[in-house]
Amino acid sequence: MPRKLAAGNWKMNGTLGSISEITALSKACPDPACDVLICPPFTAIASFAHAAKGTAISIGAQDCHANASGAHTGDLSAEILVDAGATHIIVGHSERRADHGESDADVNAKAQAAWRAGAVAIICVGETEAERDAGDALKVVSNQMTGSIPDGATAANTVIAYEPVWAIGTGRVPSLEDIAEVHDEMRARLAARFGDDASEMRLLYGGSVKPSNAADIFAVSNVDGGLVGGASLKASDFAGIVNAAG
Repeated sequence: MPRKLAAGNWKMNGTLGSISEITALSKACPDPACDVLICPPFTAIASFAHAAKGTAISIGAQDCHANASGAHTGDLSAEILVDAGATHIIVGHSERRADHGESDADVNAKAQAAWRAGAVAIICVGETEAERDAGDALKVVSNQMTGSIPDGATAANTVIAYEPVWAIGTGRVPSLEDIAEVHDEMRARLAARFGDDASEMRLLYGGSVKPSNAADIFAVSNVDGGLVGGASLKASDFAGIVNAAG
């Protein structure tokens, strides 16, 4: 079993003043039994990475540009983010796919950019409510995995996060059986494509994960941790999830 990962995606929340949450989390979880990651806004990465130095907390980024440099005003390359202290980069989050029209090909290119810079790519996949109601959840997730995960993915450079779009931030959570069905299918797809190494690739569940349900979710077959939104903003909440992942 791969070591679990509790990853916090702060989205468009948090300022430099929020650095106190990093300090509080490190005190609450000085020796966690799982890996711990916080992905704050770009402006906080360097400061958070400095504050997390010497703790069990890693700092990541929420997106990157596919190119290493160039005339791309307002964008940040994976190399710039790694230079600021990011060890992981989230790519293909449903909010990026929806709000910015990112395709599987775009996500694939960004994942390769993360690898190029020496970061771990956290590649997100997940179906909408309409797709699930139509019985297409497994098909949608499988197709996204095929298009979004580059050749050369390994347990060392890639994490896959399953986030049913309709559960993100809504308080709704699929049944444990539904989560298991998707994660088992994801593992099978990875095994068919990448062989033995697929058993060590971490599969995260994301979508309204809270301290109250984290232990049950993390006990599901082929769930190797969580990609957590709102509940990761406060150390007191996220510590409960970190402990559940251990």
